[in-house]
Amino acid sequence: MADSDTVKVWDPLVRLFHWSLAAGFLVAYGTQEIFYDLHLWSGYLVLGLIGFRLVWGLVGPRHARFADFVRGPRTVVDYVARLRSGGAPRYLGHNPAGGAMIVALLACLALVGLSGVALDAAENRAGPLAGWDLFRWGHIIEEVHEVLSNLAVVLILGHLAGVLLSSLIHRENLVRAMVTGRKRRDLPPQDPTHT
Repeated sequence: MADSDTVKVWDPLVRLFHWSLAAGFLVAYGTQEIFYDLHLWSGYLVLGLIGFRLVWGLVGPRHARFADFVRGPRTVVDYVARLRSGGAPRYLGHNPAGGAMIVALLACLALVGLSGVALDAAENRAGPLAGWDLFRWGHIIEEVHEVLSNLAVVLILGHLAGVLLSSLIHRENLVRAMVTGRKRRDLPPQDPTHT
């Protein structure tokens, strides 16, 4: 596809954030029982990336801004209903369901990271919360951290399913778009056999 057929949608910082967040969570999740220091620092990376994304969602370019893709519940539900019936419109940036997933993922991953910081303080009396008396809450914090981590995996699987579904319905490779930052400018010609 020639550059003239595409338009720049996601800036380099959004793309770097996206892939770094995915890698950071994957490393943190995969090292939880094995390499504690790597697990801990991956969690801090995730928290730092979320902090960056919150700022960039307010001051970044158009499609990076929350105002461009965060919609109310009614709009999200309407979009999902139209998606199920085959009549969902294509969005140049994130669609309403994608925007809702971004908010859910950011919130969940932030809570995973914060509960991890609290757990480090409770179990090791280390980290920014080391001065807090969290030892007696360690077991509860550990359970919360584990449940939130598993919820994050469920949300990530939902995100991947949504990317696949939207890619198929709108005939565009959203993974490639998140690598290149570019999406197709126009809708593809409609298949006359598909109504």
